[in-house]
Amino acid sequence: MTAERRAFREGIRLQAGERFAAGEKTAAIAKDLRVSVRSVERWRRAWREGGMEALRSAGPANSPTVTDAQFAVLEEELGKGPAAHGFEDERWTLTRVQAVIRRRLRVSLSVATVWRLLKRHGWSWQAPARRALERDERAVELWKREVWPQVKDSRRRLVPGSSSRTRPASR
Repeated sequence: MTAERRAFREGIRLQAGERFAAGEKTAAIAKDLRVSVRSVERWRRAWREGGMEALRSAGPANSPTVTDAQFAVLEEELGKGPAAHGFEDERWTLTRVQAVIRRRLRVSLSVATVWRLLKRHGWSWQAPARRALERDERAVELWKREVWPQVKDSRRRLVPGSSSRTRPASR
């Protein structure tokens, strides 16, 4: 959002604040300012709690909440692994990363924001490579070579099928 647009929206909120002070009704303010009643109710609540100052713009809504310096700290923490942060296994989930951000950076982010933050910095979703300890590689190869082709071929139909339940041979 541009600074110009932000200033315009702030002006509308401030007009609403002046009308709150004059005792005007929410529906009338919403209609005159061409905004939703819900927005005016939200602004009225903010105005009651913090006055006209609470209606002023807090700056760009999409500014990053985690600076590059903070992200460097986060990467260092993630590099230590989940166990170093008290998690029982070696999997990083978004919820776990969110907890580390809250503890170390003292910033509260939603799970979706954590995902966008990681993605913005080049991190991607990773599936752990798991192999059973008892896995016998030779037996797996033998199964793939000898059994799988038979299983795969057994599903093929020898005759054309039909979608009709009453006349299976109709075309």
